[in-house]
Amino acid sequence: MIPRIYIPADSGALALGAEKVAKAIEKELKERGVEAKIVRNGSRGAYFLEPMVEVATANGRVAYGPVKASDVKSLFDSGFLTGGHHKRWLGSPDKIPFFAKQTRLTFARCGINDPLSLDAYKSLGGLRGLQNAVAMTPADVVKQVTESGLRGRGGAGFPTGIKWKTVLDTAGEQKYIVCNADEGDSATFADRMIMEGDPFVLIEGMAIAGVATGATKGFVYIRSEYPHAVATMNKAVAIARKAGVLGVNVLGSPNAFDMEIRVGAGAYVCGEETSLLNSLEGKRGVVRAKPPLPAIQGLFGKPTVINNVISLASVPIIMDKGAAYYKDFGMGRSRGTIPIQIAGNVRNGGLFETAFGLTLGEIVDDIGGGTASGRPVKAVQVGGPLGAYFPRALFDTPFDYEEFAKRDGLIGHAGITVFDDTADMLKQARFAMEFCAIESCGKCTPCRIGSTRGVEVLDKVAAGIEAEKNLALVTDLCNTMKFGSLCALGGFTPYPVMSSITHFPEDFKPAPARVAAE
Repeated sequence: MIPRIYIPADSGALALGAEKVAKAIEKELKERGVEAKIVRNGSRGAYFLEPMVEVATANGRVAYGPVKASDVKSLFDSGFLTGGHHKRWLGSPDKIPFFAKQTRLTFARCGINDPLSLDAYKSLGGLRGLQNAVAMTPADVVKQVTESGLRGRGGAGFPTGIKWKTVLDTAGEQKYIVCNADEGDSATFADRMIMEGDPFVLIEGMAIAGVATGATKGFVYIRSEYPHAVATMNKAVAIARKAGVLGVNVLGSPNAFDMEIRVGAGAYVCGEETSLLNSLEGKRGVVRAKPPLPAIQGLFGKPTVINNVISLASVPIIMDKGAAYYKDFGMGRSRGTIPIQIAGNVRNGGLFETAFGLTLGEIVDDIGGGTASGRPVKAVQVGGPLGAYFPRALFDTPFDYEEFAKRDGLIGHAGITVFDDTADMLKQARFAMEFCAIESCGKCTPCRIGSTRGVEVLDKVAAGIEAEKNLALVTDLCNTMKFGSLCALGGFTPYPVMSSITHFPEDFKPAPARVAAE
């Protein structure tokens, strides 16, 4: 039996030196005259252990990490091809605490197999959901997705099944499925991990959406900063088309569905669905006023389903295992699992898929392991640059859409950024306004002008100029932006600003008072 060595080709692992490790292992194999097969898999998501190299042994897979190129010779000397012990030895990947605590549904295959092997995908349960879907009526597929309780994982949390039913019920000679892979939020990388580590699950999910709604064409809109994801998705689409997963007869059925990859030009606002549609049409990426909804008049004026990567990638298991199976996970109206992305000043950064319901404290302290600096956690921002900052007093908040909303927060794309006690929350509030000012498409006044004035007013607060009066003005600006902006960029910027002012008032005192307090 030829040994199989798994080395991630995921962007995160590559950034941490995976390519150097792969070349070092290839060189060592050649010099020792040992035959082995190297598989470039995706990452399992524990970036604090990357590059994590795995070897398939008679007793299962054994992991080593984080591996450096300088470790390779000693790894071979320790007999790592048969699972030998070494200072980088981690044992069975499934028993590593970070993975053992997870409930992996959407990411079940990520980091396990060759991302571009359709045979490997099928051997691990792939395409069963699509096979079930093509044997059902479109209405029954939509019903199953609706009953599963799946909600948009891109941030809004809108029920996926309702969106699909609207497109199904809307007449149109052409309908589209658009996948929003413009993953622009800080501390988010779940979409990228799927596209680089398990692209066929996204393709399968989009094909199911096409079957369910009568759409025959799909587009994946990927941000330009993800070149590896773009390359992997293009290769995967070509493989799927050749195998009959895509085309005029999906899996030999009467259903037609094909798709292509499009690359964005780097605008954060194109993560908003109508801006994305304008960009896809070759127009400037600015927000459209609604109504009409994209489900009725979307891409090129046709009925369009727009879903996030994780929303679509979650559909295959629903169609394979059934709505009740998926709905059994989670709490309240938040059903299924959520891929929580843990980043910032944290010891165990990575992707953790689990059912809704864990508290923020459990995620940060138990799973994340606290701060990497070893200092106390001061604030945690949940939901990207537009998310609220939560203090430790709110760490009992369950990870659930409604529970976060009750405390003036939002889950967003489930990215978590951890800050220790050296963080200046006035600076963070200013950054939120500055970010909005830079990334605004300029379509609406509250966002375009409000964010610019917000930066100016917060600079006055930092300088100690009429602090109370200017903080009141910031609050007024936030109300105008929240209720007057056309999209979530201007509408959600008040979340990080107001949560900073509310939960960390000591950071907004005039400079002399702040020094005295310290």
